[in-house]
Amino acid sequence: MEKFDLIVRGGSVVLPTGVAQADIGVVNGKIAAIAAELEGEAAQEWNADGQHVLPGMIDVHVHFSEPGREHWEGFTTGSAMMAAGGCTTFFDMPLNGIPSTVTEEALLDKARLGNEKSVVDFGLWGGLVPGNEDDLEPLAEGGVIGFKAFISTTGNKEFEAVDDMTLLTGMKKIAALGKILALHSESAAITNWLKAEKEAAGQFGADDYLATRPIIAEVEAVERALYYSEITGCALHFVHISSAAAVAKIEAAKARGMDVTVETCAHYLLFNHDDLREKGAIAKCAPPLREKEEQQRLIELLAAGKFDMLTSDHSPCPYDMKDPKDFNLFQAWGGISGGQFTLLAALEVALANGIPLEKIAAWTASNPAERFNLADRKGTIAVGMDADLAIVDLNASFTVTPENYYAKHKESLYIGHTFPSTVIGTVVRGHIVVSGGKVEKAPAEGSWQKPAGFEVGEQQLSAQE
Repeated sequence: MEKFDLIVRGGSVVLPTGVAQADIGVVNGKIAAIAAELEGEAAQEWNADGQHVLPGMIDVHVHFSEPGREHWEGFTTGSAMMAAGGCTTFFDMPLNGIPSTVTEEALLDKARLGNEKSVVDFGLWGGLVPGNEDDLEPLAEGGVIGFKAFISTTGNKEFEAVDDMTLLTGMKKIAALGKILALHSESAAITNWLKAEKEAAGQFGADDYLATRPIIAEVEAVERALYYSEITGCALHFVHISSAAAVAKIEAAKARGMDVTVETCAHYLLFNHDDLREKGAIAKCAPPLREKEEQQRLIELLAAGKFDMLTSDHSPCPYDMKDPKDFNLFQAWGGISGGQFTLLAALEVALANGIPLEKIAAWTASNPAERFNLADRKGTIAVGMDADLAIVDLNASFTVTPENYYAKHKESLYIGHTFPSTVIGTVVRGHIVVSGGKVEKAPAEGSWQKPAGFEVGEQQLSAQE
């Protein structure tokens, strides 16, 4: 009789071809067998009767702030939060740590911290900022997932936006390295000019903030980046796109054969500008939440397959940074805290719009794995792949409270929101890290994941020291 480390029995397993009743057998962190009725015994068994088993989510866009700003969010609390939401791999953005991840030394320092503390697996973005063009090759050779740059003002002195010359030079180098550039695409000229106009008039409210970051600012930046991509040959990934007009530009570029992908975020699907009006800075982000009509357009575009992936853009901070004095919304930190809820948000949208679960698995797992060169081990439930699983109950609702939100700071736009589904369990390379909806108090099981062709984890990290 075959022996397994773990068997997940009787679940509705979400495969690329659809949903099938199956057992999943795990050996040494890998999926060793999938069968309707798996014969064998295991050290651990999970009864998934009545539950759905999806590939663990890969969230390619989170902001943990370690080292340097762990009091905002660090690997320990952040990764536990991701695990609670069915995420088994996250990619940490390069900008909010001190130092930012713009040198190989900073990359390796951050990777060591992640290997020591993370509950789930992780990848690391490198940064493109003015002056670090010569650091791009060492970062690529060190194992970054790709590079991130801002066309708009960052508000972070450790990670400045790129000017056009830096962007073009960086894109040419990134193309030569075979990497991808992720872009925050809002026109700095448009947004900064409009902001100055509002501040001069003493207008600091929710409607004023939205007016300073119009859809046209996103469209202009996206279009400019696409032109630069055509010149340099650089592959692009557009982060947190918030408008149908910007998606149309990206769709046209794809039709021309350009190497470009696009994400949107859970908060743009579940919330809209009314939430900023009603709840204030807790709902502030950039690009901003759009009007309700635009929110509906984004949902329709997602259902039509126009977005390649869904992310959280989890961007937390101590809450006093969200509480500006004198009611000046422009002074509040602009970011949504909610990394735990992207898979649940995807399921909510899917259930409300009749979207098949295999599309959810593509947006949250297989498409990210393929785009960022992890598909040799992650993104699908198949024999030989890492045993990364999100186990959900589609019939049990989940209301977000400070007590069941695992982030360091419990203030979130999602508090009080009720999802129609619940994450029951999360498995990372065969280790059960969430059971009964609660994060297990076990040693950190996560490891640094590099693109295919690199060794994975601490062994490669040590070899480069």
